Amino acid sequence: MSSRLPKLIALDLDYTLWDLWIDTHVTPPFRRDNNTVNCVRDRHNHEIAFYHDVPEILHRLRAAGVIVAACSRTGAPSLARQALGLLLVPPKAGDKHGSPTPAIKFFDQQEIYPGSKITHFKKLHDKTDLPYSEMLFFDDESRNREVESLGVTFCLAPNGLDERTFQKGLNEWRKRHPVEVVEGPSDTAGGDK
Repeated sequence: MSSRLPKLIALDLDYTLWDLWIDTHVTPPFRRDNNTVNCVRDRHNHEIAFYHDVPEILHRLRAAGVIVAACSRTGAPSLARQALGLLLVPPKAGDKHGSPTPAIKFFDQQEIYPGSKITHFKKLHDKTDLPYSEMLFFDDESRNREVESLGVTFCLAPNGLDERTFQKGLNEWRKRHPVEVVEGPSDTAGGDK
């Protein structure tokens, strides 16, 4: 990712990173079978796993130094955190010697609780001191577009986060926040003025 990136990318969890509602579709306790990456099971053996492209996206954001935030409006915040703690993200593609990493380690900020996403972003702003214009948010629910009233760029991920949706969000953010070129003093040493 060599193009300009927002300083913070926020990701919803339910139906954005995984295909379920953590507060209604799974039943604790959660467990991870030995040597299993990107898969946690609940009491009834239902699987919690990131969508296919999510692990590589997380690796790229970490490598680029982008702050990653989990922003989830869930009634089961402790279950969401438990799932993130148990899910192991495989090493980045091509890294034969890397080891899996708990997903929760990819999230620098966590706003996981019931309520408006406006509240989530106000808290992120207070904690990071970043302007809203430096924030990009991926969510599967269009009602959460409300965060745009703060200046956050919103990208709908109706079928979960995949590479195409991720690039679409980045392109939209870049379009709204083009690079401002500041011209320095002209180099006229020895030249005509």
